[in-house]
Amino acid sequence: MAGGTKRLPRAVREQQMLDAAVKVFAANGFPETSMDAIAAEAKISKPMLYLYYGSKEELFSACIARESAKFIDAMSIGFNPALHQREQARLVVREFLRFVHENAESWRVLYRVAVGTASFSDLVRQSRRRVIEMVAGLIEQGTTVEGATGVDFEITAVALVGAAEAVGDRISEGDVSLETATELLVGIVWRGLRGVGVHDDTAAAEA
Repeated sequence: MAGGTKRLPRAVREQQMLDAAVKVFAANGFPETSMDAIAAEAKISKPMLYLYYGSKEELFSACIARESAKFIDAMSIGFNPALHQREQARLVVREFLRFVHENAESWRVLYRVAVGTASFSDLVRQSRRRVIEMVAGLIEQGTTVEGATGVDFEITAVALVGAAEAVGDRISEGDVSLETATELLVGIVWRGLRGVGVHDDTAAAEA
């Protein structure tokens, strides 16, 4: 069995190491996690782990990069610009929260462990910026509200991502159901988008 394990392709071995690292980082946090614990979880030797990832910091950075990419891919799947705008908003919100629901360990690594580790703050900001830009684009493609601008969609996305992050924590702990959280956030987004342009119209009517 040991010989068979050594013959695993490098890409497969890397994914196994990252799977183990995400699990241990999610459970213990960054400072309390040791390379020994990750190697044990991955069922490999510590020297082999260091051969692939030269330090705990390098390994954690690789975890953030992979989990962020998975998150963004999950958000993009199933997007349909032909949907009515409210249904499009529901799709965006549901995919965000569904990822959290189905990938609790990934969520904890990205939005608890990484956020609370100062040396990785830049990586977290970059990841969050990408998510906000993607959400803003998805909302814009699925919205027909007159008077809405790029700034409106960006601010809506910032609010949505912030709210979803907070609700995501509750979902990852099992405190609220996916459907309940989805409907709650859809209502918030929908009311926000419906309000776009109202002030301009009112000002024009008063002029």
